[in-house]
Amino acid sequence: MLTVRKAEDRGHANHGWLDSYHSFSFANYYDPQHMGFRSLRVINEDMVAPAKGFPTHPHRDMEIITYVVSGAVAHKDSIGNTEKVGAGGVQRFSAGTGITHSEFNPSTTEGLHLLQIWLLPERQGITPSYEQKEFPAETKRNQWRAIANREATDGAVKLHQDAAIYATILEPGEQLTYTLQADRHAWVQIVQGEVTLNGTTLDKGDAAAISNETELAFAASTDAEILLFDLA
Repeated sequence: MLTVRKAEDRGHANHGWLDSYHSFSFANYYDPQHMGFRSLRVINEDMVAPAKGFPTHPHRDMEIITYVVSGAVAHKDSIGNTEKVGAGGVQRFSAGTGITHSEFNPSTTEGLHLLQIWLLPERQGITPSYEQKEFPAETKRNQWRAIANREATDGAVKLHQDAAIYATILEPGEQLTYTLQADRHAWVQIVQGEVTLNGTTLDKGDAAAISNETELAFAASTDAEILLFDLA
């Protein structure tokens, strides 16, 4: 079964410095029909104005992934990390027993476009930790690139959850498949471009929740960037 979540049906908040779209209930956006999917709790598509950002704020008991589409994000946290992540980069921190952090767009001229992703951890009380890695476009072109998983295999960042995240950049006319195990579920998020998934057209910002399917077939009609979440 494939259930489409259209981009225009997402929650939306425009604060001037931040233009944000929420796939699931978040902050002032509440929809009891969209509280998350399996362990996936948040996907926010954020556009942050130059020299603006999120001041220091707390998190706990959550796996938080930042996927940078364009621009760069500057991160500072209470466990000693001061880092910058550019386009193609992935940042993961486990909030665990508690962490505070800030995120800003360090550029005074260029906007920042990112996806902020939260997954519920497999258990509470994990020791907070941080990591980031770069995934250049060529490593994702017309193939699946593991960017996060439980075992931290294939160069991916580590998740404290039975989940895996893959990324691809498909060129027009290219096709790609993904085999989903019988007891697994998937969430597909279209970052950019247009694709068909098992014959269903998905455009920028669209998503699909998938259960009881084994073969996922993607075909790109434009340059397309896709995230695929393989979930228990």
